[in-house]
Amino acid sequence: MNIRFPVAWRSRILLIVATVIILITMVVLNVTLQPTNAAIAPLPDPYLTSGRLIDGEKDFINYLKNNQKDDKARFGLGVIQLMRGTETLMQSLYKYGMNPSPFASSFPFLRLPVPPNPKPQLLTYDGLQQVFQTWIDDLTTVRNTLEPVKDQNVKLAIRLGVIRLDFNGDGKFEDSEMLWKIFNAVTGSNVTAKQAEQFLIAFDRGDALWLQGYTNVLGAISEFLRAYDSRELFNACAHLFFKNIDTPHRFLLSSQNSQEFGSMEEIFDAIAAIHLMKFPLAEPQRMTKILEHMRAVVSLSRESWQSILAETDNDREWLPNPKQKSVINNAIVTSEMINTWLSALDEMELILDGKKNLPFWRDPKSSINFAKIFTNPSNFDLISWVQGTAATPYLEKGKVTDMNIWNAIQGAFGANLFNFVVWFN
Repeated sequence: MNIRFPVAWRSRILLIVATVIILITMVVLNVTLQPTNAAIAPLPDPYLTSGRLIDGEKDFINYLKNNQKDDKARFGLGVIQLMRGTETLMQSLYKYGMNPSPFASSFPFLRLPVPPNPKPQLLTYDGLQQVFQTWIDDLTTVRNTLEPVKDQNVKLAIRLGVIRLDFNGDGKFEDSEMLWKIFNAVTGSNVTAKQAEQFLIAFDRGDALWLQGYTNVLGAISEFLRAYDSRELFNACAHLFFKNIDTPHRFLLSSQNSQEFGSMEEIFDAIAAIHLMKFPLAEPQRMTKILEHMRAVVSLSRESWQSILAETDNDREWLPNPKQKSVINNAIVTSEMINTWLSALDEMELILDGKKNLPFWRDPKSSINFAKIFTNPSNFDLISWVQGTAATPYLEKGKVTDMNIWNAIQGAFGANLFNFVVWFN
């Protein structure tokens, strides 16, 4: 018997059949009816190499609101935020007319290639302290961004050398305002533009941990600058670093332009700077933060090397294990280096926890409780520390660090120990 449905019913039946087929297909393909986020993950390289750091930070933050588990994007945001913080620091130094003198180049923060400012703003002591605090806050932002990165397989390729920063805040990005210029100025290297263009690094989780560690290193240094009242030193010697400062000693500014490096005036100023490195303790809680930063450096370095040693690839490595090749020419990392480094980390952890002390050069029967310097801080006096009397509150008859460990470090790294320490973090 032939059954004929009305035309309207036939349309409904076809619609039902089509819907059933679609549902079956979705089940087979493991597709759900839940809405999905089709946003494409941004890449940091276009923002970094064009200098559009503000746009990059905004786009990455917006993307991560709905993609919080994307560790590659989170890593990229951390790099962009670090570059923004560095750019902000350089612009502040430019605003106040930092002097690019050989004397200033002796200090890491003041070694940045900041261009001369013909019309610098007046720098006050409080203004300089705010520069330091902004840098601390920027480092904290980077650290908070990177901390959740847990994916062992995360990888982020970046052309580090050709990152552009706006050194002077004029909104333009000149060829001279590139990261390799900063690298040369800070390290004394001679990287060329061609080498910088070809310098591509595939950063991985071990490097993300390494970068977190470095934010703690820089944070510890910056917290020290804020913990003590160095106003007297600023008033007498800030003219060595900046062109236009607020000081009661106005004659220092009038003779500033006539001074040459190594002149009698500058020699006396340098002597005064050493003499005035005697700072009252202003914010003792910052000393505790310094200790926390140092402990974090040890922990993150250990975790970083555990991650690096577990790697099986060999892809444009920043920090390689003994079976990998670094992007840095002629940089070889051996098992002996890593093993002695990890042993040193264990020893440093005991020192920072107050379980082992440092030797005291003036009395072999006493030792310095290094951790106590930060948990029970006092005024800072450089000359007294050199002489030894500043150590008196921290002397005790405790267990001294094993010097064999530090001698082993020297033997493993040789004459390049300092460079490796800076690199290994």
